[in-house]
Amino acid sequence: MSERSGAQPRQTLIEYPCDFPIKAMGARVDGFAQAVIEVVLRHAPDFEPAGAEMRPSSKGNYLAVTCTFRATSQQQVDALYRELTSHPLVKVVL
Repeated sequence: MSERSGAQPRQTLIEYPCDFPIKAMGARVDGFAQAVIEVVLRHAPDFEPAGAEMRPSSKGNYLAVTCTFRATSQQQVDALYRELTSHPLVKVVL
């Protein structure tokens, strides 16, 4: 049994499938955007990399990469979030 006794299953107000944006931020270094896109593609193989939006910080030191993908389940979103947050180049994931 994977749930603790008495624990409620995690509930979400999101209805799947849906388009789901996820934003990863990190230092503006070579390979950062590509690394984020590669992680997203592992969890959402139908994601179109050309659709990734990139926005540098005001001083140009950081880069935010937003990828909107077709999410099919909360488990998919959670796994993607976990992998992005554990990536050494990623500082923040929203």
